[in-house]
Amino acid sequence: MKPALSIVMPVLDESAGIQSALVALTAFRARGCEVIVVDGGSADGTPQLALPLSDRVLRGPRGRARQMNAGAAVAAGEVLLFLHADTRLPEAADGVLLDALARGADWGRFDVHIEGTASMLPVVAALMNLRSRLSGIATGDQAMFVRRECFDAIGGFPDQPLMEDVELSARLRAVSPPACLRQRVRTSGRRWETHGVWRTILLMWRLRWRYWRGAPADALAESYR
Repeated sequence: MKPALSIVMPVLDESAGIQSALVALTAFRARGCEVIVVDGGSADGTPQLALPLSDRVLRGPRGRARQMNAGAAVAAGEVLLFLHADTRLPEAADGVLLDALARGADWGRFDVHIEGTASMLPVVAALMNLRSRLSGIATGDQAMFVRRECFDAIGGFPDQPLMEDVELSARLRAVSPPACLRQRVRTSGRRWETHGVWRTILLMWRLRWRYWRGAPADALAESYR
């Protein structure tokens, strides 16, 4: 039977967390969702660890956008959900998003909760959710989902090393506004805590400003690294 939902997870050297990430999707697979892991060339055994806990494990070209496009290309579901390895879905995410699409949405995302010890992380999450709701732009941390026909019609993720989620959102927003679901995914705050919350916030806003001003994604990726 063809799955209603395919979950595509791009990974690279995620051996420390890939099993827990996929175990968290066990109930979704039991309900008929397809889980596809797309590895970008891990050197730590990530694909082998993922194999027994997913429906398909692919070797794709390195780069999150390319990996997600590779997963989408083989997915059997009528709806695609793109999930980072350090993000966890709410228990009933599949039913909630399918209901949103049944009500007429073409795509959407969840609100996000950022896990960590830094006191500013709840504020960061609240601002991310508000900004996304006001702008119609989603980020990969928010578990973006989209009808396959809509995803194919806009050409999938752009082939760029950064801001692929922002660019995809902009293209989808031209088709229709997103379903902004209040249910929260939980994502790791390790990026903010490792580099500093304020430093990371300022960096991301600076990169977004430059991207809006027309800076090429390759140059922004260098700044991000």
